[in-house]
Amino acid sequence: MPSGGGRVRSATDDVDTILIGAGAIGEAVLYVEEQAYRSIIVAVDANTYPAAGQRLEELLRAKRLAVHVTIIKPDRQGDVIADEASLIQLLHDVKQQGAEAVIAVGGGTIHDIVRYCAYMAGIPFISVPTAPSVDGFNSKGAPILIRGEKITIAAIGPNAIFADLDVLMKAPSALTAAGFGDMLGKYTSLFDWSFGSLTAGEPYSLAAAERTRSALLQCVNQSELIARRQEEGIAALMSALIESGLAMLSFGQSHPASGAEHHLSHYWEMEYIRLGKRQLLHGAKVGAACVEIARLYHRIADEGIDGWSNSGSHERESPAAADAIAANWPQIRKHIADIPDSGTLTGLLRGIGGPASVSELQVSDELLARSMREAHRVRMNRYTLLRAYNERANAANA
Repeated sequence: MPSGGGRVRSATDDVDTILIGAGAIGEAVLYVEEQAYRSIIVAVDANTYPAAGQRLEELLRAKRLAVHVTIIKPDRQGDVIADEASLIQLLHDVKQQGAEAVIAVGGGTIHDIVRYCAYMAGIPFISVPTAPSVDGFNSKGAPILIRGEKITIAAIGPNAIFADLDVLMKAPSALTAAGFGDMLGKYTSLFDWSFGSLTAGEPYSLAAAERTRSALLQCVNQSELIARRQEEGIAALMSALIESGLAMLSFGQSHPASGAEHHLSHYWEMEYIRLGKRQLLHGAKVGAACVEIARLYHRIADEGIDGWSNSGSHERESPAAADAIAANWPQIRKHIADIPDSGTLTGLLRGIGGPASVSELQVSDELLARSMREAHRVRMNRYTLLRAYNERANAANA
């Protein structure tokens, strides 16, 4: 995908227009005109409205379009989250205004709220990212909190994405670092995907895997420019995040971009919600979790499958899984070797200026240890090495 200012139309990816470039917000307004939408809702939060939503509202009103701005309200901890309250707030406005389309102006959470509400209302949505912070802008799955439990619900992807570099360059550095962390997590997610395919018959697409890997390497190779917040680096990061999303879109599931590192992140998120604590940035959690998973996986490779120790899991390893792991162990070790070691990953995260360890995130040692034992249960439809490790360790000590 080009990282400059030209329009790219792609019917194969179900995204009509993708634009990364300075002034992309103006192009979003032209797109709305082209589609002949008459009533638009601009969904923002208190931070993304001044960052881009207000300018977008002004440009739309200048075209004499009916525009309603919905500012999604935070919860009691001050976090905007994709939960029942946020969904009802936006769905109410969609119905009241007779909206024909919704524009998501913000990061991953705003997009998750909008994609689900647009899906339920049967109308399209347009993506206007305000920071290169996550790879879920063009996802079709909406991670939603239902009674405190995060579940991913099938929804819709955006009809178009307009990533304005004038906006992205001004994004808080923590959000940019989070986007880099989300991309770095592909090292372990790609491994877990191949592991699940080899040992549990999980569906696999070499094309989607290579598309994700290419986006990851593009991001890593441009890490110095990203760290300096240079336009070329920010464009490369945003392009990589969207490309990762397109890989998931083409495959139809999140396997290319989500493995054990995301399961740790989701586990921590649900724990923080349970305790009523302020949320941590998704990509920051994924980056730090990737370091921990890489450390474990390299240790497993060094010790061999007979050296796995007790993790305290309650599951039992199936004989079929044990046979598949043994039969594919040489190839599994080879794939683990392709994951950078924890020191290298830590250096990359520190170079961007983001948190590089769970201690820097202030995730407690107890929570980390518990999540390493239990986080695989967050997605029991996935067979990751973390899950296999926990199940085998418990079976060996039963």
